[in-house]
Order: sequence, then C-alpha cells, then structure tokens
Amino acid sequence: METGQGLLSSLESALSGLSGWIWGAPMLILLVGTGIYLTVVLGAVQLRGLGHALYLALIVRREKGAEGDISHFQALMTALAATVGTGNIAGVATAIAAGGPGALFWMWVTGFFGMATKYAEAVLAVKYRVKSHRGQMAGGPMYYLRDGVGWPWLGFLFALFAALAAFGIGNMVQSNSVADAMATTFAVPPLVTGIVMAAFTGLVVLFGIKGIGRVTGVLVPLMIVMYMLGAIVLLVLHWSEIPAALWLVFKYAFTPTAAVGGFAGAMVKQALRFGVARGVFSNESGLGSSPIAAAAAQTSDPVSQALVSMTQTFIDTIVVCSLTGLAIVVTGSWQSGESGSPLTLQAFTQGIPWTVQVAGQTYSLGGLVVTLGLLLFAYSTILGWCYYGEKSLEFLLGERAVVPYRVVFVVLVAVGAVAHLDLVWNLSDCMNGLMAFPNLVGLILLSGVVVAETRRYFANR
Repeated sequence: METGQGLLSSLESALSGLSGWIWGAPMLILLVGTGIYLTVVLGAVQLRGLGHALYLALIVRREKGAEGDISHFQALMTALAATVGTGNIAGVATAIAAGGPGALFWMWVTGFFGMATKYAEAVLAVKYRVKSHRGQMAGGPMYYLRDGVGWPWLGFLFALFAALAAFGIGNMVQSNSVADAMATTFAVPPLVTGIVMAAFTGLVVLFGIKGIGRVTGVLVPLMIVMYMLGAIVLLVLHWSEIPAALWLVFKYAFTPTAAVGGFAGAMVKQALRFGVARGVFSNESGLGSSPIAAAAAQTSDPVSQALVSMTQTFIDTIVVCSLTGLAIVVTGSWQSGESGSPLTLQAFTQGIPWTVQVAGQTYSLGGLVVTLGLLLFAYSTILGWCYYGEKSLEFLLGERAVVPYRVVFVVLVAVGAVAHLDLVWNLSDCMNGLMAFPNLVGLILLSGVVVAETRRYFANR
C-alpha cells in the first residue's frame, strides 16, 4: 500500500514538474506572440470586425440554407460553454491573489490578442471541415493540420492530446469542483452530486452535438447573465470605488505591488505571468479546442463563423473576467490572503450585503451567485468538452468509437465528484499545453490562408 502511494506521489510530482515546464515562459510567449502576429497580418480584425461579429452572433444567429449541424449562435454557445467555466471565477481570483490587481490588465491584453487567434482558428476549422458518413460536420486543428498543412502526424498528436484532456479538465475536474461547492454550501454528499450531474450530462450528450447545442443555447446565456447581474449589482453598490480600482489595475500592471493585509506583495513579472497564464486558461485562445465546435456551425463562409467565434474571447475575458476581477478589487478582498474560488466567494459575500432564506437556512445572496455560477459554469464546460473529446476520438478511431466514448465520459462525471484529482489536474495541464503547440504551428503556417479568406470576405461586403 505504501509502495503504491509512493509511486502515485512520485507520478504526481513528475507531472507537476512537466506541467510547469510545458506552461513556462516559452509557451506563453508563443501563445501571445501568435496572437500579436495574427493581429498585425489581419489588420486588427478584432477591432474593425467586432461590431459585425456581435451582429452575426446575437442578431442573425442562423444562416439559412447553409451546411452544418447547429446555428452560428449554438456553435458560439457550445464554445462558450466549454470556456466560461471555473476559470472565470477561480482563475481570475488566483491571478490577482498571486500577481496583484495588475494581473487583470494583462488578462485584458491576452484577451485582446487572443481574439485574433480565435478568429484564425475558426476560419481554418470551417474551411477544412469534412462531412462524416453520418452526415455530420467534423473539423478542428486535426483536420487543418492534416489537410491544410499536410502533416497528418501532427493532427494525430493534437487529437490524442485533446481526447485525453477531455476526461480531465473537461470532465472529472469540473464535477469535483461542483461537488466541493455543493458540499460546502448546501451539505450535499459528493456522491449524490456526482450521480445527479452524470444523469443530466447523459441526457444531453447521448444526443450528440444537436442536443448539446440546444441545451447550451439556453443554459449558457442564462448562466452568464445571472453571474453578470450579480457582479453588476456589486459594482453599483461600490460605484464610488471603481475609479480607484481601475487605477490600481493599471498602476500595478507596471509597478510592483507592496505587501498589504494578507497579500504578500508581487513584482511586475508576477502580474504579467499570472495575468497571461490565467487569461489563456480562461479563454482557451490558441489551445485549439473551440474551433472543433465552430466547424459544426451552419455557415457557407469560414469568415462569418470566425467572426462569431471571435466574440467568445471578448465575452469570456473582456466581459466576464473583468467583472470578477473588479469585484475582487473594489471590495478590497484581494488583500485578504485568500485565493481561487474562496476569494471570489468572499468578495461577493462582502460586496452584496443581503441574505436569502432557502429551505429554512439563511445564505448570503452574493455567496449563492458564486456557488450557482460555479455549478452552471462547470456543468456547461462538461457538455462542451464532451463534444471536443468525441470529435478528437472520432478522428483517431472512427465513428464507431463515439457511442462508447459518450458512455465512459458520463460515468467519469460521477467518478470525478468523489476522486482524488491532483494527478488528473496535472495530467490535464500537460495535455492542454501539448494541444496548443501543434495548433499554434498550424495557425502560423496557414496564416496566409486566413489573410486571403479575410480579404475576400471584407472586399465582398
């Protein structure tokens, strides 16, 4: 028994070290650098195309008569389902706890350039997508690496890493986070949470992308609006502190943050490092996951769906992460010494001074917003990542692997709620980093294709 625990501990330590190496400065520079490069060659498409992109995403929603499995809007919501998750609550808090308020500024920078990366990913995903024997669309980095770059082996590696990551960061880690939150707030046993989440996941994912698209098309807007309203109420109650909070964000992005209260202090490089790292983890720009959903959209033009996909990073990082970060700064909670979701929970509990009665128990309204946000964000992430993993495995093993995969995926939702997940966390971090490298290689090598498609689209408009 002790030998087994020792081996497990050694494996966790080795994976932790590997994760730190993979997500070191070179990878972060490559991720942000690719976004900067694409911003330049595409003429800052995230600025000149944002208004049109929001119109396509929120007003047009569906392109009639075009090939695809789900609408523009449902493809966006599926991608948002996978990215607007615990990172928007816990990730932002972790960045500020480690790097100070200035980390939020570097999250904005990462989000801005990440919009160009997300745009390029979606252009290529739709351009190189294929139709399966079942009549469904399939696309993503594995296809544009195989058919665009001409390196099928690199597409194979991406699909392998994505399929493995789906079981970790897209499944067990999420259900475990929800189980912890439900146990802490409502005293619900983790196993009960796991079984209920598995049942609800199964009801959706067993119907494939059309089922996922229908559910996320309703769930994601509701959960984002609920969380945003809670954060906006908090900021309205502390409106007089907002200018000072923004000053702290800009000031400490370029100057060291002194130790204050429970905050240990941070150098500028810490604000930069944690802001960039958490920004990338939050919006997934460059990882290559969301273009898998973009490829399923009903569209006749790669650029129109790419513009819609670009709004995902805008909503995730520029809007939702900003609300979380400002809530933490205006309430002064960033000085408390807390980190992760407990820091966000403290900020909302302190910032919204009202309570509600639920089943005879008194709860903080702000605390409920965060707890329910964690629950819905994590559940939606499970749905989105199920599709990512399914399409990756389909690329590797064919369509016969899809149904068994869905069954295993649903079972592991329940397992994750009660499992010890340090090993899974570290493995997931490694797989996410290994996904990013082949995808970024593909984006750089095929940037000329993206530029040509963009010029054609805007010239015709």
